[in-house]
Amino acid sequence: MKEAHLSALSYEDALQAFSDQSLFENKTWRYSPEAFPLTSAQVKQIEQIGQACYEFYKAQETLYLRSVEGKNLLRNRPLKAPWVAAYLDRGKPEALIAHARAKALRGTVPMVIRPDLLVTEDGFAVTEIDSVPGGIGLTAFLNRLYTDVHGDALIGAGAQDMVTAFYEVLASRVPNVSAPYVAILVSDEAATYRPEMEWLASQLRQLGKRVHVFHPDDVMPLGDDICVGIDGDPQKVDVIYRFWELFDLANVSIAEFLLKAREAAQVRLTPPMRPFQEEKLSLALFHHHILEDFWRENLSKQSYKVLAKVIPQSWVMDPVELPPNAVLDAPYVGG
Repeated sequence: MKEAHLSALSYEDALQAFSDQSLFENKTWRYSPEAFPLTSAQVKQIEQIGQACYEFYKAQETLYLRSVEGKNLLRNRPLKAPWVAAYLDRGKPEALIAHARAKALRGTVPMVIRPDLLVTEDGFAVTEIDSVPGGIGLTAFLNRLYTDVHGDALIGAGAQDMVTAFYEVLASRVPNVSAPYVAILVSDEAATYRPEMEWLASQLRQLGKRVHVFHPDDVMPLGDDICVGIDGDPQKVDVIYRFWELFDLANVSIAEFLLKAREAAQVRLTPPMRPFQEEKLSLALFHHHILEDFWRENLSKQSYKVLAKVIPQSWVMDPVELPPNAVLDAPYVGG
């Protein structure tokens, strides 16, 4: 919220709003009469962070794939870094690694990303860039709840609503389908967030959109397609929004089919199942001194400057033996 407000939200109205609509399973809330305030300078910085994060994802893919293929990272001097892919692939199933490298997925990034920000005395600090973020429905709900409080001062007021923006970005995956059927699949591990996704889907159905929430066990492969049962008949799913973490893949019943699906089916799943896009390790790679020139070449000057300021200095902790003459690039502890 920008600085300005009309009238505060009463405790009774806030309590009633959250009583009428559960957004997170088994969660309680502290209510505020006003939305969290942001200065115009902070709003501008958040917008810059958003653009920088998008560029970071694109550059991250370039870094990973060039590392995998043994290609040079820079335009004007030799630099190869096979260790980057080795780090990012460590502990991942071979089938998932192969899927992430598939040509059909080249250039794909998560359709919704959320940088987790801390407000510090020196400005914002990024603790994570989340590819499967909770809070999409919650944020949309809160924006609507506080509209009467802040009017046009509310961030996003007068612009595209988050509910419709979420749908349009999903529908863009299948531009040739006029009224796509969208299935939001929420795993057991992510069940806490199912209520907000149910609310989001219900809002879209009120707009005439075909969006429903399912458990992964509720969908079934039918030939090259994925279907759900609607009134006893199979309904082809045009787009899947994946709401499960890749570390939970072994517990997702449809995962094996998705990993082996034909190219068209792979593209209709978002966020794409590309584990290198979901690693906090990437924040440490941004600060790795060997890769500094790569990031400068593959990010705009503005975005590099923004990320250098908001991503805290981070190091890769690798438990390997070092020869006596080696130097470990790591923080000093205790001086």
